[in-house]
Amino acid sequence: MFTEASVSVRLNPFKKTDCPLSILEGAEVVPWCRYGYVLKERPVFTLQPLFHAGCYYVQDSSAMYVGHVLRKSLDRFGPGLKVLDLCAAPGGKTTDISASLRERFGNGFLLVSNEVMKQRASVLYDNIRRWGDPNVVVTSADPAAFGKAEGYFDIIVADVPCSGEGMFRKDERAREEWSPEVVELCASRQKRIVADAWPSLKEGGLLVYSTCTYEKCENDDNLEWISRELGGSVISPENEFASWGVEKTAYGNLLKAGIVPGEGQWVGALIKTSSSNGRCGALPVKPYHVREDGFDPDVALGIDFDIDSFPHVDVDRQTALRYFHRDALVLKGAEKGYNVLVYEGVPLGFVKNVGSRCNNLLPKSRRILMNI
Repeated sequence: MFTEASVSVRLNPFKKTDCPLSILEGAEVVPWCRYGYVLKERPVFTLQPLFHAGCYYVQDSSAMYVGHVLRKSLDRFGPGLKVLDLCAAPGGKTTDISASLRERFGNGFLLVSNEVMKQRASVLYDNIRRWGDPNVVVTSADPAAFGKAEGYFDIIVADVPCSGEGMFRKDERAREEWSPEVVELCASRQKRIVADAWPSLKEGGLLVYSTCTYEKCENDDNLEWISRELGGSVISPENEFASWGVEKTAYGNLLKAGIVPGEGQWVGALIKTSSSNGRCGALPVKPYHVREDGFDPDVALGIDFDIDSFPHVDVDRQTALRYFHRDALVLKGAEKGYNVLVYEGVPLGFVKNVGSRCNNLLPKSRRILMNI
């Protein structure tokens, strides 16, 4: 029998609320992520306005270990670094990485968050816009497209598709689809993904490689293959969280569901030692979503948004939920034109007051479907 899966969140340090988050009552801090919390119980996130406002991201605590490994190597780099999150959907690792980069380098970074599957890229885009960091660009391209921009990135994070053993506890489909043949297929696909994007990592750059499986051939063996065949020096793993159940393997760290608070995860890292020919041209991919008609209220409302740059209206919880339900609103006293709704000190989004009502400008893809 599997023990019950935990639920955890990671706070957005650049979106501050006037009130403490009630969901954190009785929560335990994730030891490898100071903004991560394992919750005492699962709330109905759909009915939490600050979740929709990007004040926190619901992410498994084990998945936060990828960000921990990246943060340990950031001293190697300075402002202006460029990072690629190669297999990014639904966005948990991207939002963790962006917060870490912003804390360390301020506005001096670019983070490209990529997802090859169009439907998953749409979910990724919504989650990144909700998080609100303007230095993150979402793309949807095959890894080989990035390989054409030789030496462009300082860091690549590759959380590659895997056989999913670490998700067995909470994902029945992962259990049903597992087979030795799937493991072999995944190991081969993972090599291809990294090899295709490898030219875009500069010499001396960092690769953070991770999976959510326990299979050695998908983890240690593949990182060793990357090191040997593509040219890299593996960063010797440490195990400062052994007391929390984290295991040290030959080339990385393994977190097993039922031993650590979260699900299964393996993470390792290496430094690229092979050289490219040095052509650092423009990225051969386009942003996933670009508006051509001027003002985009969804993109404008990021972490650097000045709440006094537009008229704003403080709203209660029910009105906030109605906004995220994409209802038309009547706001007494609101100025005509664009207004920003604010809940507990956090800007939620735009409405356009046309007089008798306010048109709701929340993107349709982010609408609450639950009956509120």
